[in-house]
Amino acid sequence: MSDYQYFNIDITGGVATVTMNLPPLNVMDNPMMAEFNTLLDGLVGDDSLAAIVIAAEGKAFSAGVDVSDHTEDKVRDMIERFHGIFRRLASTDALTMAAVQGAALGGGCELACFCDVVLASDRAKFGQPEVHVGVFPPVAAAILPWRVGLGKAIELVSLGATISATEAHRIGLVNQLFPADEFNDKVAAYIDSIRGLSRPVVRMAKQATMVGMRAETLKRLEEAEKIYLDELMQLHDAHEGIAAFMEKRSPEWSHA
Repeated sequence: MSDYQYFNIDITGGVATVTMNLPPLNVMDNPMMAEFNTLLDGLVGDDSLAAIVIAAEGKAFSAGVDVSDHTEDKVRDMIERFHGIFRRLASTDALTMAAVQGAALGGGCELACFCDVVLASDRAKFGQPEVHVGVFPPVAAAILPWRVGLGKAIELVSLGATISATEAHRIGLVNQLFPADEFNDKVAAYIDSIRGLSRPVVRMAKQATMVGMRAETLKRLEEAEKIYLDELMQLHDAHEGIAAFMEKRSPEWSHA
C-alpha cells in the first residue's frame, strides 16, 4: 500500500516496511524529506508495530541529501526537514531497522546508522564524505560515537572515510551481514523472526534498553545542529565546498 510519491509502504504482521523509491540513488531532496516526515507521523505513534524497516529500491540505499539543498538559502529548511526524520525515529518504541542493499553515503549513512538494527548486503558500503564538500554530518556526529566508538566516529565524520560492509560489521555499525545474492531472503527471514515475538514485549524491551539514551541522543543532535547552522554556515569554506561540488570543480579552501 502507498499513497506517497517517493515511498512504498507495507504493514504486515506488526512490521511496517518503508521503501525509498527514487532509484537509482535515492537522493533525498526537500520534497522527499517532507513526505518522509509525513509518513513517519503515521507510524511512530502506532503502538501495534513491533518494528519499522527502512529499505530502498535501486543500486544504492541512499546517496544522501541533495547537495543543492545545502546552499545558504535552503540549508535551514533542509536541516529542519532532515533532522525531523531522526527526531521522529527517536520517538518510537518500535524497533527501527535499515535494510541496506547498496551504498549508504552521507545522509543515507546517517539514516542507516541511526536505526536500532542495520542489516547489510556484503556489497554495501558506508561513508560520511561531507567534509570533502566543506560541511559535516550532524546526525553522524551525534550517534556514531555511541555506535562505533570515538576513534572510528572521528575517522568517519572528520576525515570523510568510506568503509566496506565487512568493515562496518566488524566495528559494530552493521548488526547482520548477508551475502548479496541472499540478501532479500535473509532480511525477510530476520523480519519474520520479529513477527513471531510479542509486540508489546519487543517495544518494552527496547524502551528499557534505551532508558536515558533517547534524551541524550536528541541533546547531542541539537548541539551538533547548532554548530552546523550557527558556526559552520558562517565559514567561507562551507559555501565554497558546496559551490565547487555543484560546479564540478576542485574546491579552493581558504581555511576560514
